[in-house]
Amino acid sequence: MAPRLAIAALCAVPALGFLAPSPAPAATVAMRGAKEDLIKLQTNNPSAQGWEGIWDPLGCADFDFWGIGNEATIGYLRHAEIKHGRVAMAGFLGFCVQSLPLVKGPHPILPYKGYVPDVTPQEQWDNIPLVGKLQILTLVGMLESYGEGAGSPEGYVHYTKGGQPGYYPPIKGKGLGQIQLDLYDPLGWFPELSPAEKERKLYAELNNGRLAMIGLFSLLSESAVPGSNPQLKFLALEIPKYDGKLMTFDSSLYSPFIEQFGYVLAACALVQQIQLRRNK
Repeated sequence: MAPRLAIAALCAVPALGFLAPSPAPAATVAMRGAKEDLIKLQTNNPSAQGWEGIWDPLGCADFDFWGIGNEATIGYLRHAEIKHGRVAMAGFLGFCVQSLPLVKGPHPILPYKGYVPDVTPQEQWDNIPLVGKLQILTLVGMLESYGEGAGSPEGYVHYTKGGQPGYYPPIKGKGLGQIQLDLYDPLGWFPELSPAEKERKLYAELNNGRLAMIGLFSLLSESAVPGSNPQLKFLALEIPKYDGKLMTFDSSLYSPFIEQFGYVLAACALVQQIQLRRNK
């Protein structure tokens, strides 16, 4: 698991490889305003400590990814954090639910072909046929494209062009009319929120998402390397060991080259970033 975590950490470096030359002085005001908004967002977070500030060890808040501008880069990073937090919250809860005997136990009607009872959540995924995984991947791709503004929904502004990071447009009626519910408030039960309530819920989502990202990886790392998270032992939580490949979509598609490619990609991006900084 340690090499994979190293890959995950190093994969933040490839983004630096797309660093564009320093923007023109005319953009300085917009850049400073965008970063000041980011600092204000952190400062006003109810969980913020007086000594911290934004956590940005790579200095990404000053970068210009792919030449889109610093303000757009910050919008991209904010949206990415919110999205990863949402996925992590779903993943953490999914891991917990899939560990329950009611879910992982025997079923009179099999959830999918090849279902095996009483296995870990990771093994449950491994047992899904490849065609089933591709269907899930297709659905996720559709949701991702709608979240990026596919179909040009009315009033949608992309988060790199001044839109609200984390905003997901309505999708009811999408997919040739097959999607009948929106992701947010699918049944229309939630009342209209005031600006203050929206801000409070934004911070709650940010904080819960950050905690969920840590929590999900603690479960995955503990299942790969038992004892790597001693706090779980303190809480008397036993995570079943998993001997498979955590970062592989499907074992039939696994390749040692792909596993090692992350190191090569990170090294190339690091060399490119160093060269860019020398040329400034």
